[in-house]
Amino acid sequence: MLTNRRGFIGRISAVAAGCLTGDLSTAFGAPQGPHVNFPVDPRSRVAISAWAFRSILDAPLNDERDPKLPAMDLKDFAAHVRDKFNVTNIEPYNRYFKSLEPAYLDQFRNALEKGGTHAVNIAADMDTSYFDADADTRAKSVTEAKKWIDVAVAIGSPSVRTSMSSVKNPPNLDFAVESLKPVAGYAASRNVVVHLENDNLVAEDAFFIEQLVRKVNHPYVHALPDFGNSYGSGDPAFAARAVKALFPLAYGISHVKPTSTTAQGKEMQVDLAANFAVARATNFKGYFSMEYEGKEEIHAATAKLIDQSLKLI
Repeated sequence: MLTNRRGFIGRISAVAAGCLTGDLSTAFGAPQGPHVNFPVDPRSRVAISAWAFRSILDAPLNDERDPKLPAMDLKDFAAHVRDKFNVTNIEPYNRYFKSLEPAYLDQFRNALEKGGTHAVNIAADMDTSYFDADADTRAKSVTEAKKWIDVAVAIGSPSVRTSMSSVKNPPNLDFAVESLKPVAGYAASRNVVVHLENDNLVAEDAFFIEQLVRKVNHPYVHALPDFGNSYGSGDPAFAARAVKALFPLAYGISHVKPTSTTAQGKEMQVDLAANFAVARATNFKGYFSMEYEGKEEIHAATAKLIDQSLKLI
């Protein structure tokens, strides 16, 4: 009876704390943290980025499809990946969904389940920013993020990567934290992790992402370390520091690139071995999404990247 009474008191305390802080997801029993059963086998930890295959994916918002190549619907991409690479995980890109109507999302999820495949993260680019100086625009970012969290639930993805577009004002940590708190609460209520990526050297600088994730301090908000994006600075030492800053805050996914290109068009070679070493040192358990962005034929380049990664995971 003592144990039961303590449990009851603990639950009442949690409700009270949640009401005081406004975090009702904690107050009413949402998970205290995400619970994803990550695979251990190296190949099962590999995922394939849909964005990398933009040349063959047919979608109204995809203006980079190569009309000379056979095209496919995003919902059929996972079966293609399974057959070509013996990989069962994909990372859909939000702008390649042909529709967000429930019927299409049901078809998408059914295709995944039928093929024994999985969406492990949605890469969701947004046209607004969590730190825009305009409060109404920040509110639109919150609404957009919640929409993609709902899509993640619909297709069975455990996480979504939201973005912060460049805006007129410089990155503002306080605005971004204020915006992300309701997103985090909603993500917790739906058991979907929100990732933030070092995707832009200004609006999404790795060290700004590090500060933001630490200050939000929520179990459903994590970093997404991209191996290559910080090489856009042209400084390999900076890129190495960026990845080391983000991996301790990572949870579900990382992006693997063998090369990256600077704003001046210079191709930089990514130190894959060093980045995978950081992932191991920080006990990262999540997925590694192959995101080749160079000039080689995408299937051959991705197969090569998978082979390199399997030796290093």
